[in-house]
Amino acid sequence: MIAMNCHSVLFVLAIIGVLSPAGEASLVEAVRESGVRGGFVVQVGASDPAITATLRLNESYQVHGLSVDAAAVRKSRAELHARGLYGPVSVEQFDGKALPYIENLVNLIVAEDPGQVSEEEMLRVLVPDGVALVRHGETWRRIVKPRPEAIDDWTHYFHSPSGNAVAQDAEVGPPRRMQWVGSPRWSRHHDRMASMSALVSGSGRMFYIMDEGSRVSIQLPSEWKLVARDAFNGTVLWKRPITKWHSQLWPLKSGPSQLARRLVVDGERLFVTRSIAGPVECLDAASGETTRVYEKSERTEEILCHEGALFALIREGKSELEDYVPKHNVGDQGRVRTEFVWNAEPRAIRVYDVASGKSLWERRDKISPLSLSVAGNSVVYHDGENVVCLDRGSGKRLWVSEKVGRRPLIPFNFAPRLVIYEDVVLYAGGDNKMQSYDLKTGKRLWEATHDPSGYQSPQDLLVVSGLVWSAPLTSGGHSGVYTGRDPRTGVVKKKFPPNVKTYWFHHRCYIAKATERFLIPSRTGIEFVDYDKEDWDINHWVRGGCLYGVMPANGLTYAPPHNCACYPEAKLYGFNALAPASRTFVLPDKISAEGRLAKGVAYGEPVDEVAAGPEDWPTFRGDVARSGSSGQELGGALDASWQMELGGRLSALAIVRDQVYAAQIDQHTLHALSAATGKKQWSFTAGGRIDSPPSYWKGRLFFGSADGFVYCLRAADGALLWKFRAAPVDRRLMAFEQLESVWPVHGTVLVEDGVATFVAGRSTFLDHGLRYIQLDAKTGAKLLERVMDHRDPESGGDIQDRLQTLQMQVGLPDILSSDGEHTYLRSQKIDKKSGDRLEIGPLSGNAAAQGAAQKGEGAHLFAPMGFLDDTYFHRAYWVFGKSFAGGHNGYYQAGKYAPAGRLLVFNKDKVYGFGRDPKYLRWTTTIEHQLFGANREAPDAPLPQAGRRGGGSRSSAPVAFQPRESMNPAGKPVTVELWVFPDGPGGVVLAHGGPLNGYAITLQKRRPTFHVRADEKLTTISGREELRKGWNHLAAVLGKDQSMKLYLNGELSAEGKAGGFLSELPVQGLDLAMDSGSSVGEYRADFTFTGLVDELRVSYHEVEVEQLRKSYTDPVGARMRNRDAVLACSFDAPVARDESGHGNNGRVVDVEVGKGKAGKALWFRKKARRPKGPVARGGASHVERDWNQQVPLFAQAMALAGDTLLVAGPPDIMDEEYTFERIMAEDREVEKVLADQNAALKGAAGGKLLAVSVSSGEQKRELKLDALPVWDGMAVAHGSLFVATKDGKVHRFGKQGNQR
Repeated sequence: MIAMNCHSVLFVLAIIGVLSPAGEASLVEAVRESGVRGGFVVQVGASDPAITATLRLNESYQVHGLSVDAAAVRKSRAELHARGLYGPVSVEQFDGKALPYIENLVNLIVAEDPGQVSEEEMLRVLVPDGVALVRHGETWRRIVKPRPEAIDDWTHYFHSPSGNAVAQDAEVGPPRRMQWVGSPRWSRHHDRMASMSALVSGSGRMFYIMDEGSRVSIQLPSEWKLVARDAFNGTVLWKRPITKWHSQLWPLKSGPSQLARRLVVDGERLFVTRSIAGPVECLDAASGETTRVYEKSERTEEILCHEGALFALIREGKSELEDYVPKHNVGDQGRVRTEFVWNAEPRAIRVYDVASGKSLWERRDKISPLSLSVAGNSVVYHDGENVVCLDRGSGKRLWVSEKVGRRPLIPFNFAPRLVIYEDVVLYAGGDNKMQSYDLKTGKRLWEATHDPSGYQSPQDLLVVSGLVWSAPLTSGGHSGVYTGRDPRTGVVKKKFPPNVKTYWFHHRCYIAKATERFLIPSRTGIEFVDYDKEDWDINHWVRGGCLYGVMPANGLTYAPPHNCACYPEAKLYGFNALAPASRTFVLPDKISAEGRLAKGVAYGEPVDEVAAGPEDWPTFRGDVARSGSSGQELGGALDASWQMELGGRLSALAIVRDQVYAAQIDQHTLHALSAATGKKQWSFTAGGRIDSPPSYWKGRLFFGSADGFVYCLRAADGALLWKFRAAPVDRRLMAFEQLESVWPVHGTVLVEDGVATFVAGRSTFLDHGLRYIQLDAKTGAKLLERVMDHRDPESGGDIQDRLQTLQMQVGLPDILSSDGEHTYLRSQKIDKKSGDRLEIGPLSGNAAAQGAAQKGEGAHLFAPMGFLDDTYFHRAYWVFGKSFAGGHNGYYQAGKYAPAGRLLVFNKDKVYGFGRDPKYLRWTTTIEHQLFGANREAPDAPLPQAGRRGGGSRSSAPVAFQPRESMNPAGKPVTVELWVFPDGPGGVVLAHGGPLNGYAITLQKRRPTFHVRADEKLTTISGREELRKGWNHLAAVLGKDQSMKLYLNGELSAEGKAGGFLSELPVQGLDLAMDSGSSVGEYRADFTFTGLVDELRVSYHEVEVEQLRKSYTDPVGARMRNRDAVLACSFDAPVARDESGHGNNGRVVDVEVGKGKAGKALWFRKKARRPKGPVARGGASHVERDWNQQVPLFAQAMALAGDTLLVAGPPDIMDEEYTFERIMAEDREVEKVLADQNAALKGAAGGKLLAVSVSSGEQKRELKLDALPVWDGMAVAHGSLFVATKDGKVHRFGKQGNQR
């Protein structure tokens, strides 16, 4: 929102000229000469659809026509739809006075006859620098909305070339409104490189580099694009391909942060490297066309632009990152912090004249990443040891500072920070210190503590309102106290702690930003810290994208797509542009009923009130429970009966009596087809997208639209009975590249017992929240309207006060469902009569306890990320249960305690689905799926203890000890002793903990390795000698001085220094023979130990070396020390009984007993490879599946027809474990497999449709589809299968049953 007092706006008028005669050509000419080059165009007084269509000069425009005449609107919609233009060009009725848009949305208004629309109203909706063309006789008056001085661009990664990531923007503020939201819905994958590398904004546009590759698997090829959007409405202006970029398999939280400095905007010029080793190009910002390539700028790593000069930091040799290949499933993060670091080799600063491309000067030196900064007449950088200052005009060295501190290694997710501010240079090198230097002389002015900030990212160094700010923000346990110092003297001028009590996670994996009004860290969501008022505004329901973070500019806060599963039912998805509260619009507490209900042409006319029968499919997924199930069997073979091409992106289907209903989503049009022949019966076009099928009830069809209305049509002929404006007012914005209401409604409306129920809105936290509405189905009269917003309905306080660790209540809309007793919005139960939210979550801050709460009344089918999310985002799936858990250790928990999968269908007894192989119910890069059948009822399973942070979970290891306080190693030394007799070269012998805190002992090529992870920092030491044949004694010690020692058969084999003690009780328990949780070390998830283990002893003190040697020479006598341990097991029986006296007994599953070193030992035998076809039940889940079936497809549609399960999707031609193994082995042949799979997912190989027995999982039939099904796009009715496909067609397969 750009707050402006329209009465004081300077009107800028220009006469374009006399246009005669008036008409289509003159109007198009006016648009071309308006100076607007792409964006959102509004035609006021649209009467001729042909003229409206011509205003879309190319694909960088969207056009919306407005008319006061309802009949003219219907006519225009029909004609535009018939010409295949409707969607990007659309038409709407309005009252002739108020433009139905939010502030600062429209690039160009064309008004041949503005009627009662005032210039003030036009200025309200125009973007800064937007244009209104108002016809006066034979001339056009050109009105330009000035750009407010209170907003700012963001031209570089650190805002400007000075390195200070602070916008001079007084309008950015805490998010209260959506300005626009765009694609994609998610970043590609949490465990690998962020999908957005760079983001800048200038002159009302924004530009970014994004990987648009498949979200199905991160192994599939990347599709990097340079994208330009309008900054105020998100319209896509153009895209250019990035020919080759950094590997998408680079690990999470590891940068490379330098990628963010490869994109810079300067007015109408954009500077970029469009390949990882390519030269710097200058592009026209409006069109994306290359206007210049700068000579000898190949291998540029960073770009700065300052006052007509382009600064390129150029690598001369091979990149440090060039040879990167993943080596672990989820463990490469620690590896790249030591193996792939800045090499301190000289780079070249090459300076060009922007306009001519002429080289001005060049200088070679060691230049650490991200340190190059320019301001005034100075260029400064860090050379690895000192701060260096050059003359900007000549490159001559002016001074070199005394030696400065830094981290020993500089990995590519981190770098020293340098900021030029007025007459000082500020430096922070990552050694918890910062210094200030005189810009003119290089003299050190002061040194002070620099608090740990950021997380796995460059640290923060911000100068705001004349103070340099620092606060300890990295971990949840840090105080968050901000300290502001004078940049010249270092004197503390201000200091204050957070004034909110909430859960803090680790800081998001990117730097903080700021404006002149707010510090903007991201400790958990996006926080706005008003340093003047010393006030923290928390927003855990939104976050920025990994690596880059957020961008405050243009009066807005831009939050790129994320890949996080924290608060999954509340957190925003997509590319969000968020605005502060409006100063020009206040929503009334009581919404006027006037104008909300509009009676249609058929209102009051007879309706054939025939009820849907059991052979019909009257709503989304067949019924109000969304079961996806029909009791009818298919009649005969699945022979093709008919197909009808509608074109475009289709919704799922509804079928009642003799009609099939499908929506062309982006054309806003609902079609009725003959169920017998497929011929079109009628169509109806709304004012926005219709994303899902209508609901049929007694001869009527009900559907919502993204225009904010709910419609009721007569099913027989499509005549409008009534429509109701669910939006409190008619205001629109851009959403996923089309115009939508601020309060859209999903297509499918829940209709029960004569009541139509739905939700309007986008988030409980934005635009005054969601609106839960019930209407009388016959008349459209409002029965109930409840607001779900940021207020707790019970306490009246902020509902964010309810959040527990990474769990939050439902805050996003979706298609509603019902079990007859209650209505459900995702996992949220709602009282049918009152609309009250019942049992508001979360249940627990313990991830496993939250995910395990599935049993009892209220179990239903829900999709935590939304029923219509078709992306295959790796942390999303459906659940038949009651709750879902968020977070890195939570998103997979629900699948362990309830039937879950990408798609599910169910009947009265069973659930069938396509879900993860249970062993992938964990943090993993690779995922394989199975078709399965299971009981509806959640299994009886031991529930984890509720309330503790993070949450433990049942381990899938063959021997597992659950986390308990008596096994808490936090802040203590640790000693682990045990005997091993391996029958393989490697594997995890013991692991306690995960990627936050833990310790583990592994074998790698028969050498022992000791891993300690403290506050995510991993230290690993490996033995020098291989294990001998037979029994070997291992002892791993984390000492009182945080030293690490590894003993093999009583002798020291390796030693090192840990990063600290474990800081808290790990949420994962202690496992033997595998690491079933999120791994402690950088090893594969399936890195299992085979062989024998005996005489385990874990102590939380440092055991002396002499005692360790006695344990080796006298294993039986060593049992005398069992009482000194926290866990001790002799394994003389196939149980894990704790002999320490602490009662830490474990669980043993499918482990035999063999001859031990002393008595007997546990024997972990090698397992046979998984067979093809039906496979055994079990795995890391409590859900007992009736059967599992490997099927050669990715399920994208599923339906149940009696005893036959129908599943369809693209062919699955890759085994993720095999392809990832081949990638790690640098086998280039695997690239063809991945390319073929990528093409198949796009439809190149058509689709497969399988008919499967629900009793056994055995395949009955297979059908080849010419195109892929749309998401969840199958329906069963009248003994036939109906399928909507991605080529815009509707198909019928099977016998022609009797339609009533």
